[in-house]
Amino acid sequence: MLRPTPSLARSLLPSSVASSSTSRVIPALSALTRKASTSTHTFPPTSTVTTLPNRLRVVTEPSPGHFHAVGVYVDAGSRYETQRNSGVSHLLDRLAFKSTDRHSDEQMTTLIDSLGSQISCSSSRETIMYQSTVFPSSLPLALSLLSSTILHPLLLPEEIEAQKQAAAYEIREIWAKPELILPEILHTVAFKGNTLGMPLLCPESQLAVLGEKEVRGFMRDWYTPERMVIAGVGMAHEELVELTDQHFGSLNSTVPVLDPAPTLHRNGSAQPAGSKSFATVSSAPEGITEKEALASAKAVYTGGEEYLEKEDEEFIHLYIGFEGLGIHDPDIYALATLQILLGGGGSFSAGGPGKGMYTRLYTNVLNRYHAVDFCAGFHHCYADSGLFGISMSVYPQFAARAAEVIAQQLHALTGPMGGGINEGEFKRAKNMLKSTLVMALESRLTAVEDLGRQTQIHGNKVPVEEMCAKIDALQLKDLWRTANRVLRPNSPASVTAGPLNFGLGSGRPTVVAQGPGLGALGDVMATLRRWDLGRYT
Repeated sequence: MLRPTPSLARSLLPSSVASSSTSRVIPALSALTRKASTSTHTFPPTSTVTTLPNRLRVVTEPSPGHFHAVGVYVDAGSRYETQRNSGVSHLLDRLAFKSTDRHSDEQMTTLIDSLGSQISCSSSRETIMYQSTVFPSSLPLALSLLSSTILHPLLLPEEIEAQKQAAAYEIREIWAKPELILPEILHTVAFKGNTLGMPLLCPESQLAVLGEKEVRGFMRDWYTPERMVIAGVGMAHEELVELTDQHFGSLNSTVPVLDPAPTLHRNGSAQPAGSKSFATVSSAPEGITEKEALASAKAVYTGGEEYLEKEDEEFIHLYIGFEGLGIHDPDIYALATLQILLGGGGSFSAGGPGKGMYTRLYTNVLNRYHAVDFCAGFHHCYADSGLFGISMSVYPQFAARAAEVIAQQLHALTGPMGGGINEGEFKRAKNMLKSTLVMALESRLTAVEDLGRQTQIHGNKVPVEEMCAKIDALQLKDLWRTANRVLRPNSPASVTAGPLNFGLGSGRPTVVAQGPGLGALGDVMATLRRWDLGRYT
């Protein structure tokens, strides 16, 4: 089942999208969808990283408890697919924990049940992850099952066919739910034909094309040790290193064993060794392979419009987005705070402290316009780009005002003005963001995903104390500058700070709408242009 793309403001990690779990796999909670309140406590100790001879990284974090969490994080996903094998990541995660050359399908089911714990596989645009929570005595079995399904799948024809049929049903179900499919369409429009725009949900037309050859080819290209991180929370570091070497040590690296060279950021600072970096395909040397081109391709934001008429729907759904920031951008904490400030949600809410009832989109939109059923800010963050904006669902009679209301709320983020950000809500948003970061780590599954994904992206875990300190250091002028960088690429703040994400993006807004009588929305791009939002030249 496709999980909603989580917001960066809930964990400051790249998005972890779509989980397509098999019937026996218990879906893991998304690390970026957990709510929390402010808290002060002792933060977990520093993590330890060991790199095996084959360049696979093992990272652990000691944390007392009655059970452990372990995960395998593969630097793969839909951004590394082509038109030829589009959808293979979706199919691959559905095929997890099936027959292997070590266990039959029935044996795998029995062994998973014997763990008495959660075990799952999910795919996203930039990561395919396998995770489990286990009792300490079951850790060796968990690593054995993970290595078996990752390194030794049989991919039997009947299993592939069964999962393709299940995927076809899943795809139809998701296309029937606007709240699930529209964020996916938003990405395909925003990054048209490249990297982050490759569909996370397998196109239904591709099901007839994909088979064992395509799945094995994808795994051969991307399931290599230098692209893997094995993370654990709760166990001794030496124990996980030994088990990893036992079960994954025979996997051969496909690149020379060399120290990664630092890559310079836009501001001239060196990118941390071991972190993700990208180069444009056009700048790569001639004669490189398709895999090498995909591995080094930067996300290119295109922007654009997509309108899907559906006369049988009750609401008109409108998404307006702009290119956001990559995870390494120093303004990422400011943009996360802006998303918390926007907040929002459905017109009906249980309310209460910590539920976001005093966020800007609740107080300025949902409580004011009763024809608005849903309105919320969104923020999707990736290694080298992102998306930021507002989504809204309205009754058709309000459609003519929808774009104007969204534009007004975005404009209010860009500087001091009447109805702009005040000091009280700014402090409240910073506290909400810090509490979300800290309290999310109460979950072992969240903690291990955070550990694995940060090691994959940054080369190490950024301590939560450091994140909270950076949030505390934010000033209102930082939010205004960041809002202008994202929403007004031609503004003086954008020119001073330099282009977003290597300067490859168009700066145009991305507009996606679905529902009846979309003509009532009017010219959405003209409305945004009137508010000086986006670039049009």
